[in-house]
Amino acid sequence: MFDLPDNDGAYSEKQRAYLGTLGQKRPVLILAFPPKAAGTFLRAAAVKATGGEQLRAVYAQGSRDAQLYLPTLIAYYLGGFCTGPMVSHVHMQAFPPNVSVLEAFGIRPVIMIRSIPDMLASYWDMLERSSAYHQGINCTIPPDFREMPADRKADFLIDMVGPWYAGFYATWLDYAQQKPGRVCTLAFGEFVAQPAYTLETLLRHAGIPRTLAQCQAAIDAIWSERYDYRFNEGVEGRSHQYFSIRHLERIGRMLSYYPGTAPHRADLIGL
Repeated sequence: MFDLPDNDGAYSEKQRAYLGTLGQKRPVLILAFPPKAAGTFLRAAAVKATGGEQLRAVYAQGSRDAQLYLPTLIAYYLGGFCTGPMVSHVHMQAFPPNVSVLEAFGIRPVIMIRSIPDMLASYWDMLERSSAYHQGINCTIPPDFREMPADRKADFLIDMVGPWYAGFYATWLDYAQQKPGRVCTLAFGEFVAQPAYTLETLLRHAGIPRTLAQCQAAIDAIWSERYDYRFNEGVEGRSHQYFSIRHLERIGRMLSYYPGTAPHRADLIGL
């Protein structure tokens, strides 16, 4: 626990051997989703389907990019916290320190592809309602956000929060291309159409397989509570009520810097 990796987060051969042995003891599901991509709902469904428990895998979420917290993982693998599988929903990018931890333990994460403007529209709604709305994703929300005119709110979300989403997909899609099979890439539209199938797919990828019938039962069990898990209607294309073509073009320019996003760019822009 106190034998630190190098400055880039890479572990030595001896460290990797030890962590890899730990990683074989128990399964872990990491939903490395961006905010507003149904991660909270699917986390609850996964807990229901597996008999697992939600655990916070980071030191503190707050308003910053999440980084995995090694002591929590080690304590879990040594038998702590819960009897069932660990399920965690983490807003993190695929930066070297994070993927180094995942690879050392053999954890295979799951990500969700969804229109960035649609997620920002949902984020906008959350900021209007939340009592802790000043905590943004790696940025500070202006104290007068709710009093701003709509066009200024839209500019803020695109200019300040949008780059995090672009960077999120840039890192994960690049990593998924470099390490085939390590990342399960889901599509939001498929989740809305067939949530049980999506749950079955991600659990199988994480090494906690459940039948489609078991997954459907888990979805059904929490469906009535979906609003408590921040899943609204799952409507695609709602961003056009919030953002202009100019805003969508800006998202497109952000993504254009990252070639790895090209196969999913139309979906990410919301075209």
